[in-house]
Amino acid sequence: MPYVSAYAEPEPARAEIDALPGDTLLEFGAPWCPHCIGAQPLIAAAFGGRDGLRHLKIEDGPGRPLGRSFRIKLWPSLVLIRDGEERGRAVRPQSREDIEALLRD
Repeated sequence: MPYVSAYAEPEPARAEIDALPGDTLLEFGAPWCPHCIGAQPLIAAAFGGRDGLRHLKIEDGPGRPLGRSFRIKLWPSLVLIRDGEERGRAVRPQSREDIEALLRD
């Protein structure tokens, strides 16, 4: 599954995320966030050649249960999940290498 540019509608439930097989990259952010906007080319580039990686872009904010369940504090936050278990995260990645390091786990 390639890089996804649109936020998921509706936000998936935590139980749905925990039940996903294989690797999933959760991207928490907001469409108006300048840090999130700036990170998009880095995230898209890091996805090159990773066809087996699922990408879910989740709009976060007050009252959003999925972000709270992952204790998200800053955007963008990238959380790598493998078979429902968190394998690592990158908060406000500054380079493609930051993201690729997360995806190598």
